[in-house]
Amino acid sequence: MARLREAQKQMTRRLLLDAGLDLFASKGYSTTTVDDIASAVGTTRVTFYAYFPSKVDLMKALISERLNAALDRVPSAEHGSTERELVAVVEDGSRERIRAWLAAASERWETIRPYTTTAFEAAAVDAEIRALLDAWLNEAIGDVRDGLDRAGRFPAGTRHLRGVIAITELDHVARHWTPGHWGAGREEMLDVLTESWFGTIGRH
Repeated sequence: MARLREAQKQMTRRLLLDAGLDLFASKGYSTTTVDDIASAVGTTRVTFYAYFPSKVDLMKALISERLNAALDRVPSAEHGSTERELVAVVEDGSRERIRAWLAAASERWETIRPYTTTAFEAAAVDAEIRALLDAWLNEAIGDVRDGLDRAGRFPAGTRHLRGVIAITELDHVARHWTPGHWGAGREEMLDVLTESWFGTIGRH
């Protein structure tokens, strides 16, 4: 019986997260209310608050749980989370490894876009989400810096900045590029992005 109750609780939580993401993506983060999310699941705001203290907390869960899982990010003592493959790719620094990683990453863009787009929208109106999103981007920047540190590539004082440039660029393209957008098909986009990453963090 206890196991069934726990399964029902997990399902309700999952449904609230699903509904929150759908509504944030379709209606917008600021205009979506707790009542909207609860109604979409066929429940009440009382039930919503049993799982999430606020709409902000639901958004935080979408970023820290679901987005990290979709991006293969795992807990890290140094950065909060890390993607080990990204660190290894940066350490290697070859054009081929960089392009292969970017190509694999681009396969996930459609899946992660509702999360990242909503997170940026929420960050514009909520300081807590802004801080969380900044921290999340800094974790990925930390992965690039770690890879460059391991490789001993480029002056140490420039490695963090190189990570900032690479991750900011990747995030923008991941959120906005669609086939043919900006005049580039997928292969052309990957060629240009690879060229840029290789120039910024690659092994020359």
